[in-house]
Amino acid sequence: MNPLSKLFSGLRGGLAPRPQPAPDIRMKVLNVTRQTCLATCMEVADSGPKRNKGLLGREGLAPGEGLWIVPCESVHTFAMRFPIDLVYLDRNRRIKKVRSAVPPWRMSACLTAHSIIELPSGTIGETQTQRGDTLEFSPVSAATDSAKSHAREE
Repeated sequence: MNPLSKLFSGLRGGLAPRPQPAPDIRMKVLNVTRQTCLATCMEVADSGPKRNKGLLGREGLAPGEGLWIVPCESVHTFAMRFPIDLVYLDRNRRIKKVRSAVPPWRMSACLTAHSIIELPSGTIGETQTQRGDTLEFSPVSAATDSAKSHAREE
């Protein structure tokens, strides 16, 4: 079938609906080495647009929130409005590097990292998270997530 035939057959059958964007994935993150919780409702940025936007445009992160950027080796905080903690992970979710209270207008990298977690400033210190620790990720159900958002509204 030539390209014009494909075009006209597609028009006869109607235009295909646009694919719906993937739902936001939320995760709970535990530091199994220290038995502490880094995040209870962390977003996953696993697509180009989500990774590019990151935390830009936000006023801050609430305790328990965060962003896991997969894959990623470096981040910048240009035009951000608040400092963040950074946790660099290898493919086995073992911590390669941590950076606390990274202020706006900075760059940070770990070229051996596979992904990066962005957390509210102070999270690394509060949880005593260190290089070499292992993290565990578990999905947060939509019901749990919506219950939390309703509790915040009240």
